[in-house]
Amino acid sequence: MTHPPTPLHWQGAAYPSTDPAGVYQVLADLARPCFVVRTPGGIGAVSGGSAVPAASAPGGLPLLAAAAPLPPARLGSAAFLSAHGVRQPYLAGAMAGGIASADLVIALAREGFLASFGAAGLLPEAIAKALARFAAEIPGLPFAVNLIHSPSEERLEREAVDLFIEHGVRCVEASAFMALTPHIVRYRLTGLRRDAGGRVVAEHRVIAKISRTETAERFMRPAPAALVDQLLKQGRITSLQAELARQVPMADDITVEADSGGHTDRRPLPALLPSILRLRDAVQREHRYPVAIRVGAAGGLGSPIAVAAAFAMGAAYVVTGSVNQSCVESGASKATKALLAEAGIADCEMAPAADMFELGVELQVLKKGTLFPMRAKKLYELYQAHDGLEAIPAAERARLEAQLFRRPLEDVWRECVGYFQRRDPDQLARAAENPKRRMALVFRWYLGMSSRWSVAGDPDRTLDYQIWCGPAMGSFNDWVTASYLKAPGNRRVADVAHHLMRGAAFHTRLAALRTAGVQIPAAAGDYRPVPLEAALMSPAGAL
Repeated sequence: MTHPPTPLHWQGAAYPSTDPAGVYQVLADLARPCFVVRTPGGIGAVSGGSAVPAASAPGGLPLLAAAAPLPPARLGSAAFLSAHGVRQPYLAGAMAGGIASADLVIALAREGFLASFGAAGLLPEAIAKALARFAAEIPGLPFAVNLIHSPSEERLEREAVDLFIEHGVRCVEASAFMALTPHIVRYRLTGLRRDAGGRVVAEHRVIAKISRTETAERFMRPAPAALVDQLLKQGRITSLQAELARQVPMADDITVEADSGGHTDRRPLPALLPSILRLRDAVQREHRYPVAIRVGAAGGLGSPIAVAAAFAMGAAYVVTGSVNQSCVESGASKATKALLAEAGIADCEMAPAADMFELGVELQVLKKGTLFPMRAKKLYELYQAHDGLEAIPAAERARLEAQLFRRPLEDVWRECVGYFQRRDPDQLARAAENPKRRMALVFRWYLGMSSRWSVAGDPDRTLDYQIWCGPAMGSFNDWVTASYLKAPGNRRVADVAHHLMRGAAFHTRLAALRTAGVQIPAAAGDYRPVPLEAALMSPAGAL
């Protein structure tokens, strides 16, 4: 026999707000419980107080629903916070070429967030300079560094890992990997040891960014035995590390990358994330790791509602990218930031990637205000159609030299020779007897320079800017239209992170109240960013 629920009343010192502005302030007071009650003037909301049986509080107001306090730090996984030493389950993902700059990483680290330095595409000396800054300016604070798979320039991947080990980098964000390489395996394994209690400790943490289940599974399992044996024979790891390799997965965290800027398969997060979570659970049942792999979400996260949805689907943490590129601390130029701040959700397009040009791999870029996507696709069409630069029809070659390269292709090739002599001489050896390979390097010159022109803000090359961007940028711009964050000059990366997380907590509580049958006025149901100084001074401002 069941009994009807005991009616509850709310009692407290404050009086509930019934107007939308007051209701919004209550919902935004994340540090205190929120009660929705029936008042003589209508439905109201109030922070604080308590719910008690109606019989013991005859003067109280009938309670309709309640939501517990929800500081942003409670979203996602507490294990992520502990493992990385951060205060929020949030990662600012790497953007190549130093766009995810040292300034960006430092600003977020000081606010308790994890950020990944965009080392991909940088020369070793530039990476070393950034690592020296981290050691001097944020000693003891957490940060990550990007390691991008470089099938066309294996030397860069190898030298990056050398630097990470030399400088004691404790966390790497691995991206664009299609298969595991000796270099990412070496990084992971050289950090393995046993503690005083005999437990395996992985001092080199790996956050693997993936968009396919087969790639995710490679990072969820221990390092392949063949690569472990190879590294052991080369003296790159110790016999103890080779033994311990069988007991740990390749990655501590798996970031499920949906429709994002840069390298992406443009898969929808609601379809991809549950599949990866199920895969993680299956691998965990098989291997029984002492610490389960955490799964985070990335791609399309440009508003608090999107971030809240990612956590609701089971993400242990969230990763942002495109939105950070428009921030003050990013390495992008003012001209690029201005273009990003005007982008809409549909203003992105796929274009050939410089680092995987010959493989036909594409990445997502901004198309509004630039001709890069169209011009890059034209180069790939020519690459597919011809065996070398000499085979390109004279009229077509003349257009390339006049419009895209703005110089004779032979001059471009000489510049390529000088560049690769310093960076990766093997590239020149492979192109010496292969005209098609030589053509690819020349075309990659344009693809590589287009991102540099964007970073530098070259006014003469605006139409050639390559700007990595996903639809999250348009979503973010739409959300902040009427706020102080509309202007690129006000977009501080820590402000953006705080507001996305606070807004996610706001909308999570709102969803709980709606599930209980409460209808929240539209004017009170959308989190609005205000300057953090003002937020901290308001009653609802606890971060």
